[in-house]
Amino acid sequence: MSPPPPAQTSKSATTVAPKTAPTKASPTKAATKMHRRSRSGCFTCRLRRKKCDEGRSQCKACKHLGLKCEYKRPMWWSNNDQRKQEKENIKNIIKRTKLTEKTAQIGTSCAETPPGLSHSLPTSATYSEATARTRAPSIDSQHSPSYDFNQPLSHDYYDYHPHIASPSYDTNAHYQPFHSTPYEVDIKTERQMFVNDIPTRRDSTISTFSTYQPPPPQVTLPSFPEDDWINEDIYNTGDMFSGEEGLDLDYFDFSHGNPQASQQALIQVDDCDRPLLDHFIDNVLLLIFPILEVNQHGSARSEVILPALESNRCYLHCCLSVSAIHLKSTRGLQGEQIDNDILRHRCATITELCGALNNDSNHLQILEATLGMIFFQCSVGRPSDALPDVPWHAHFEAATSLVRKLELPHAMIHDNNAQMHPPFNMTLASWIDILGATMLGRSPQFADTYREKNQSGSTSGLCELMGCEDSMMYLISEIACLDALKSANGINDMQLCQLIGSLGKSLDMTEVPPESLTLPYSATGAIRPRQLSRNMTAIFRIAARIYLCSLVPHASKEDPTMQTLIERFVSNLALIPHGPDGFDRSIVWPLLIAGSQSTSRSIFRQALAGRMGSLGEQAEFGSFGRMVRLLQEVWCQSDEADRAGSGQNVHWRDVMQQKGWDFLLI
Repeated sequence: MSPPPPAQTSKSATTVAPKTAPTKASPTKAATKMHRRSRSGCFTCRLRRKKCDEGRSQCKACKHLGLKCEYKRPMWWSNNDQRKQEKENIKNIIKRTKLTEKTAQIGTSCAETPPGLSHSLPTSATYSEATARTRAPSIDSQHSPSYDFNQPLSHDYYDYHPHIASPSYDTNAHYQPFHSTPYEVDIKTERQMFVNDIPTRRDSTISTFSTYQPPPPQVTLPSFPEDDWINEDIYNTGDMFSGEEGLDLDYFDFSHGNPQASQQALIQVDDCDRPLLDHFIDNVLLLIFPILEVNQHGSARSEVILPALESNRCYLHCCLSVSAIHLKSTRGLQGEQIDNDILRHRCATITELCGALNNDSNHLQILEATLGMIFFQCSVGRPSDALPDVPWHAHFEAATSLVRKLELPHAMIHDNNAQMHPPFNMTLASWIDILGATMLGRSPQFADTYREKNQSGSTSGLCELMGCEDSMMYLISEIACLDALKSANGINDMQLCQLIGSLGKSLDMTEVPPESLTLPYSATGAIRPRQLSRNMTAIFRIAARIYLCSLVPHASKEDPTMQTLIERFVSNLALIPHGPDGFDRSIVWPLLIAGSQSTSRSIFRQALAGRMGSLGEQAEFGSFGRMVRLLQEVWCQSDEADRAGSGQNVHWRDVMQQKGWDFLLI
């Protein structure tokens, strides 16, 4: 075949290719170079730099590789670090998918061949009758060549990750099916270092590997005699806790029932909200109840948070909103998308609350979600957050009404039996009520209940939940009542001083010997819960004394008694673990009370700066960050007044009112 004339070649090239294309290029080559990139493909293919067929609801590439096909702009798209992480996740998913397909092919081609000894299947040699040998494999069996490995598996239950199915196992070990998906097995290894027979360093590592050998049902690791030191040292002997009594792991009456050995949660959530839920469980949940986690390890997760996320839609929206706030503040996310996520779930929570209140139903779930809206906000966010929100005390008014409707105060007063467990929601509401009243300068809503509990010497669970002994919290409630009475001018100075002296004597009765306050660490470096509680109670006790002394008429922070209390506070502060894994966020209220009375020469300011340095970036978030911001403003105004020689006391509640801040610093 002769080549076409030069004129025709030039004409074809100019028709197909751009004007800048060489005139000698053939039509086929020119058309190959011509390519226009599509911007409507899924973000998964765009991240992989692969061509997307733009199929809905899943493109062919994502469907084939088992990837999540996202046409809506995902949260990780606008952050380079998150993009890299998502790309690594996609690579791992593709590897697993390819491995699964390869295994399925091996299983199909070798259906008549028994695998290795570690995973044997019945063969013709194991049958004694000829009829059994000639039976064809069932088409429904996974050992059949006609079996479709791509059909969905049926399962009886799921783990708390709803998108990860837990396979069911045959109880007969001889007929274990060959699963095409590998099992992820985690092996935890603990190492203990001894120096001169003294335990010092303890390391723990977790290794993960894949296997096609399915575990037997309800399998547990064997118990070896040399492993008994864990239970003996921690739970059965007094060496670990210096003679302290064992912890009651079934202390609270949880609204979702008694604690169980394992908690499986099936949380229904939209795909677009799945990153928020995962972030909440992995990052935010650890910040909410640190003292409860020490006293009852895992109960905050398995008995409070996860069951509520599973059964309470209002609570779920609350947690997703809190997760978005934490994500925004910790990762510096900006833009309409993250703000919309916060406001969307915040509005959904309030809508659900209002609907349930109007229907006068599901009171326990409403109370649970309302307390979450109040308390969870204390763990996240920056002081500068300006998104519209309902004030915490407005939420607490609704919570107070629900508490009374459920008759929880009445139940707490009449259930003073040591065997009775306090309702968890009432305990949390009491903590918010007592310390929240000091923020507003009014009496606690359930002050009469606390007074009766104090007189009877019974507990409300405040120590187990938050770390400060119940009797001390009851006395702080009485001081808050006196503060409200003074603010309302309902008492003269003489009566005020008499009541201050009476409450001071009550505080004296709760004092403990100084030698009982030591570092809350065991010989192995673990936290001793009872000792930690004693130390935290001492911190709250000194803060209560400072709070009480500030009510004295014409009280001054320059008073020697006040400065002595500040020095004692700083001395006891050294007994509270600090840093990211410490408990500074659990003593925000005492830090606020002591800091508001410190002078520019006080050692308190240096101590607080040191603990902020230990916390690092976390010192800027939650109630701790708001407390620091408030104290900085109080010190600024107070120091300026001292330089001017006015000697005026600057109250932190006045500063909050001037700045328009509505903080709950607990």
